[in-house]
Amino acid sequence: MIDANLRTRIGALLPSLLAVDVTLAALALAAPGLWFAIFHGTDYVDPQGFLRRCGANWAVFALLQAIALGRWERDRAWLLIVAGARLSDVFTDWTYLYFAHDITWFGRASLALT
Repeated sequence: MIDANLRTRIGALLPSLLAVDVTLAALALAAPGLWFAIFHGTDYVDPQGFLRRCGANWAVFALLQAIALGRWERDRAWLLIVAGARLSDVFTDWTYLYFAHDITWFGRASLALT
């Protein structure tokens, strides 16, 4: 059984994560120039479409978190699914942060705090 405090924290965390990933996916897929300006302070140059690939990943994270939001109290396995998805992104973000040539303060903070 989950105590009320933890239930409240999970109830706040899942919608927050969902909002972050919906925002990232929307920016990457619909406004990649704005995404590059916010995270890199440069013009959008991505001839292979890698940012949009990342946007599709964030959309999947958002989908998993939306499902978890509705089901985690009945099936706590959804919390593990979300945790696994989020953890998989930590290492990619830190690697990206290390190798990125141009990065804004916001991009650096966002990628470091993942």
